[in-house]
Amino acid sequence: QVQLVESGGGMVQAGGSLRLSCAVSGRTDSTFGMGWFRQAPGKEREFVGGINWSGSTTDYTDSVKGRFTVSRDNAKNTVYLQMNSLKAEDTAVYYCVAGRLGLRSYRYWGQGTQVTVSS
Repeated sequence: QVQLVESGGGMVQAGGSLRLSCAVSGRTDSTFGMGWFRQAPGKEREFVGGINWSGSTTDYTDSVKGRFTVSRDNAKNTVYLQMNSLKAEDTAVYYCVAGRLGLRSYRYWGQGTQVTVSS
């Protein structure tokens, strides 16, 4: 059984930064891609960024490129989302995901952590 537990959410002013963390327990092997999604109020859930097992390949949605960075520490079974230059439109519940099934599709989901950016 795979469990994902997010932390690091909160409230920040526009232009500020936050770092989300996601601790993974259970299966962690070389096929275990991970990433982040988000869902804003009244909107559909959207892909934010993903990373492969080695960290050599990342993928981001256009709206966060150059501002957000996904990284991982396999020794700690943890994936991170560093968010800089935050905007009000980044306000959402952020979900950690793991077990890549295909392009921007994942098997396992965390419970989510709220990020609120005030303008």
